[in-house]
Amino acid sequence: MDLRHLRYFAAVAEERHFGRAAQRLGIAQPPLSRQIQDLESALGFSLFDRSRRRVELTPAGVVFLAHVRRVFEALELAVHEARRASVGETGRLVVGYLSSLAYSGITELVRAFRTEFPVVELVLREMAPQEQVDALKDGRIDVGFVRAPLHDARLDAECVRREPLVVALPADHPLAGRKRIPLDLLSREPFVVFPRQRGPAFFDLVMALCRDAGFSPRIVQEALHLDILSLVAAGFGVAILPESIKNIRRKGLALRPIVGAPSTDLLVAWRAGDTSPTLQQFLSFVRRVGLQKPRAARRAVAAAE
Repeated sequence: MDLRHLRYFAAVAEERHFGRAAQRLGIAQPPLSRQIQDLESALGFSLFDRSRRRVELTPAGVVFLAHVRRVFEALELAVHEARRASVGETGRLVVGYLSSLAYSGITELVRAFRTEFPVVELVLREMAPQEQVDALKDGRIDVGFVRAPLHDARLDAECVRREPLVVALPADHPLAGRKRIPLDLLSREPFVVFPRQRGPAFFDLVMALCRDAGFSPRIVQEALHLDILSLVAAGFGVAILPESIKNIRRKGLALRPIVGAPSTDLLVAWRAGDTSPTLQQFLSFVRRVGLQKPRAARRAVAAAE
């Protein structure tokens, strides 16, 4: 017994006529009759009462038809869901992101993606850049958002946003009155920085910028990005941060552009060679919509629909 037998049975049961069923199936009537007989022989009971002028289902045939219909419904659903999975419309994706992105784009991106692909299960994990790199390589997350540069042959990455860097100062700092700040004016200032072990790419970028400006920063405190703002506002020192940090409202803080407009690239990263349709659908969506401010993200989604 195979699906062909079930399809033949369902056609005869619904048509109540072997000739019409054969025409519907595109086969001759004698082979159809033999297939039904083979099915009844395999089952060990009759499906049709042939003693009347019109073909009728036996009580066993009525029950069997109900289950056969459920089989075909389940098969149709399986094909439909498998087709959606093949193009990334279903599945599960674990996404790593930087803490600062909670205030500058990840919420809008995830909301827009869930609207377009409601069946995909997204799992979000706030992680430091290096933690994301390690988690990508050992398979604990599928995609992450990290700062450039990223030099690892096991990972692929694309730039999703280029951000100017700014100087974070206490609001009452003498340099807060300037519209733009040359980095060399910070040579005597104490610095609050993000720990290198948690984000070596960004740490090295800040150090390189300071060296190019002629000094090595005097680091007095290490902290996470969100804590850096509190420490700067409290007067512990100054910091160099991505411009998107301004979306975090913090009293007692001044953010000023840097002369020369140095910038940092935000990357979306994934395991090299990962061809998961769900991942590819997410990457395609990120390329189309990007990490933008709430209104800009909504406009981008609407324009793409």
